Amino acid sequence: MSERIEIRAPAEQTEGTRAQILRWLKQAGDRVSENEPLIEIETDKVTVEVPSPGSGVLREILRHEQDEITPGELLGWLDPQGKSAAAAPATAAHSTHSAEGASAPKGGAVGDGGAADSAGSAGQLSPAVRRLLAEHGLTVASVRGTGQGGRITVEDVLRAAEAGTGGAARQAPADTNPLTPPQPAASPDGVRRVPHSTVRRRTAEHMVQSLLHTAPHVTTVFEADMSAVLEDRARRREEFAQRGVPLTLTAYFVQAAVSAIRVVPEANSRWTDVAIEIHEAIHIGVGTAVEGSGLIVPVLRDAHTRDLFDTARGLEDLVTRARAGKLTPADVRGGTFTISNHGVSGSLLAAPIIINQPQSAILGIGKLERRAVVVGEGEAEKIAVRPRCYVTLTLDHRVMDGHQANRFMQSFVETLSRWAS
Repeated sequence: MSERIEIRAPAEQTEGTRAQILRWLKQAGDRVSENEPLIEIETDKVTVEVPSPGSGVLREILRHEQDEITPGELLGWLDPQGKSAAAAPATAAHSTHSAEGASAPKGGAVGDGGAADSAGSAGQLSPAVRRLLAEHGLTVASVRGTGQGGRITVEDVLRAAEAGTGGAARQAPADTNPLTPPQPAASPDGVRRVPHSTVRRRTAEHMVQSLLHTAPHVTTVFEADMSAVLEDRARRREEFAQRGVPLTLTAYFVQAAVSAIRVVPEANSRWTDVAIEIHEAIHIGVGTAVEGSGLIVPVLRDAHTRDLFDTARGLEDLVTRARAGKLTPADVRGGTFTISNHGVSGSLLAAPIIINQPQSAILGIGKLERRAVVVGEGEAEKIAVRPRCYVTLTLDHRVMDGHQANRFMQSFVETLSRWAS
């Protein structure tokens, strides 16, 4: 027998990140080419594609949809000289299991990324399919399987739930996004169940751990005058556009945050039991809302070495890939400080914003709007209208005291209010 090719989970993973298989892109018995996308893995930060490590036939799937996996774990294997299920007799696909897969349910190949081996036997359904059937009150007989040999897949159950008929699932459109499952229909009691994604579940756990079990959160609030920034942006926007980069306000916020961190380095640190570890490099995470996935925080690395143009270019690349689902684990690793520009969706003020552990602070930017303010001094005082926004710094009180937080914010708002090209 030819030597098999092992399919393993990526060894590269963010510290503390948990991952699970989202879906297999091939079924047991399918032929796969080297570097062809084979598995989608979802961590608590991103969804990544795992390419095939070689060419051959996918003989066995050892870990299924919704299964949690560890870095380097064996997920399945390829037969480099095998025949695909389409070219082999129907029984061939059922006789290729190794001893490692001997515990699979009798009656067919393991696989289809969480698909059942038979549409007619509940005992042969994958754990993910059984769970979804129970959540949506569906039976095996009411769902039409589209997997190999009529097997029921996770997508089949979700389509049946969306149809709300309890009957045969309708065929999914060719351009359906597999990363955004259809919304299940409301149940008779008026409750619509939306299963947690891995990103949503892990984000929730991370926030609870940060706020309730790790860091004492304190928030300081300032107001920033954005007149100088808006004037500079109006002058330089076309120049940046001609160079292929949009000039966003976030680029200015990143630059001002770097200046403030230089004044108060503790904002760019982490707490440990024996010391405060202050990072020399400044890697700024930028909260990015992704439809269907929640909040992702891609990291702009070495922000302290970038000018305004390079900052804007780096942000455009990260945000574009985040919204296209193309981030890699490296893109969300190693942030030392985070900015949450919640004002883009209309929020004036948010406090506290949960600190992204193990960082020590997170900067919040509220909605930019024109406000009436008092300008000038003494006899020269007058009411004027200025573009302003509330900005907050939520900090780990173990790392910084209030006067350090206020010094950070004073530097931040002064950089913005006195911006010069």
